[in-house]
Amino acid sequence: MKKTILFSAMFLGSLVFAQKANQVRPGDGRDAHGCSPSAGQTYSQIQKKCLQSFAQKIRLIEQNPTNSWTSQTGVVFSKDMKKAEIFIADGKENSMILTKKGKESVWEKGDYALVSAKNKYELRKNNVVIYK
Repeated sequence: MKKTILFSAMFLGSLVFAQKANQVRPGDGRDAHGCSPSAGQTYSQIQKKCLQSFAQKIRLIEQNPTNSWTSQTGVVFSKDMKKAEIFIADGKENSMILTKKGKESVWEKGDYALVSAKNKYELRKNNVVIYK
């Protein structure tokens, strides 16, 4: 009987410990939106949720990397396709919203332009292809 009570207490204690270990605590690497950058998560302004930009349907590969690695980015569109979100750090934000101009398949913001031709995308900065 004592062994059963002792075993039960140990089992319940381990469950409580596991529950506390899985809770989000301040300073555990989450950003202001609750996303986990260490898990590759970024907050999407368009989808209003955490996502992994590299796991999106549209992925673009850096064309002329300056580092010893090649980066990639994902693209997320608004439901009406008038806005495109790209996940590259330019300033303080981890993503940028580009807006479609007219009926052409071009989304722009400042020096950046996302161009679509035959379901293939290019991200340009100052008219130079940086992701494809």
